[in-house]
Amino acid sequence: MMINGIGVINKRNTAIYMSQKIKLLIFLFICLVAFSAMFFVKPIPQDEAYHHFADRRVMLGIPNFWNVISNIPLFMVGLIGTIAGIKKKWVGFDTPAYSAYLLFFLGVCLIGLGSAYYHLNPNTSTLFWDRLPMALSFMAFFSVIITEHLHEKLGRVMLWPLIVLGCGSVLYWHWSEQSGAGDLRPYALVQFLPMLLIPFIIITYKSPYTRSRDLYVVLLAYLAAKLAEHFDSFLYAFGGILSGHTLKHLFAAFGAHWLLRMLKLRSLASDF
Repeated sequence: MMINGIGVINKRNTAIYMSQKIKLLIFLFICLVAFSAMFFVKPIPQDEAYHHFADRRVMLGIPNFWNVISNIPLFMVGLIGTIAGIKKKWVGFDTPAYSAYLLFFLGVCLIGLGSAYYHLNPNTSTLFWDRLPMALSFMAFFSVIITEHLHEKLGRVMLWPLIVLGCGSVLYWHWSEQSGAGDLRPYALVQFLPMLLIPFIIITYKSPYTRSRDLYVVLLAYLAAKLAEHFDSFLYAFGGILSGHTLKHLFAAFGAHWLLRMLKLRSLASDF
């Protein structure tokens, strides 16, 4: 009986090992395909039509009023999250991903400022100050997911390399535009590859904390923001109240708020 029991345990361990190996192979495959695809795509310059937003109303002397003002919620959520982090008001503030969370909320705060500055005078040069803090937040959030779901040590080690990679992609894009040969490929990679990998990671790897399902709300808010941005003119056509780009900022602020809410409400899972 003991031998049979050991045999069952060994089979179970082998199955778990194979499952982990398959998940790792899928993870690496997604990365490989994304990196490879970048070299098969021609350099992508910034489309100047991107700056022509649907809602250009001037109010209180502020051009593009709603696209500027709608960054206030982003700034406030980022500021509140940063201050809460510095004061260690989060539940489980001693998480190994603490630094990544802090950089994420700092980035959100800076996105609010950078995006408002950009929308006062939308052009490729001012867009740099919008995208740089976005890269900071994207990479910090990716490090959070790796640390709390995939591998704690790997996530902590990868935090600053990811930050450098993300911000470096924006610096490269800005330099390429200044050189007359704009290339958005690296920036597109660091923005969208994590958004492919993050759902896979949180579905297949368990977090040691409760309320991990809140991350699905955060991802849905990000998806809603991207869809609103894409349908900017279409949404503005409904009564001319708010444009898709304005809604993008509000959805993004909601997503950041939900992540902060998760941090305040969660605790260590009982089975860890």
